[in-house]
Amino acid sequence: MKMTKSTDERLHYFIDKQEILELLNRYCQAADRHDHDAMRALYHADALDDHGAFFKGLATDFIDKLPDIQAPMEILHHNVTTVNIEIDGDYAEGEVYILAFHKAAGPDGSIDVLIGGRYFDKYEKRDGEWKFSHRVVVADWVNIQDPSIVNLEHPFVAGSHIGCPGADDPSYTFFKLIKRQTP
Repeated sequence: MKMTKSTDERLHYFIDKQEILELLNRYCQAADRHDHDAMRALYHADALDDHGAFFKGLATDFIDKLPDIQAPMEILHHNVTTVNIEIDGDYAEGEVYILAFHKAAGPDGSIDVLIGGRYFDKYEKRDGEWKFSHRVVVADWVNIQDPSIVNLEHPFVAGSHIGCPGADDPSYTFFKLIKRQTP
């Protein structure tokens, strides 16, 4: 006889899954705005982070290095696509597909890097809050444009609000409910 989950168990599962999805979105927001305080709040204190050649170790140490890592990044734009999450009590795992665009300054001008990849995540719910306990970045493909083909001066975007890292981003003054960390 197959046991079915109760409505309460299913609701609890979907609430947990939604909280993890919100964690993923807050990560992208924090990365793109270079908001290191917001990023720090997403990881447990003993969490690990593996960003390949950029960093492997404690997530808190990775976040401490982010100002240097992100210094040449003129644009960061992370997009979560396919999300596969499995939850077992207060532990969960996720395989999260991403498209991450980077416009990075270099000695000979800016380049564009578009990465299609995945995050291999482990999450834990501690004190009622889901956070990352381990994150590994996997690159599946990359497209590099050297020199950059981004053109925010083109007449097509004339008069548009232009996003940027940090507190000068238009989102900091537009939203009332979506809060940003401020230094």
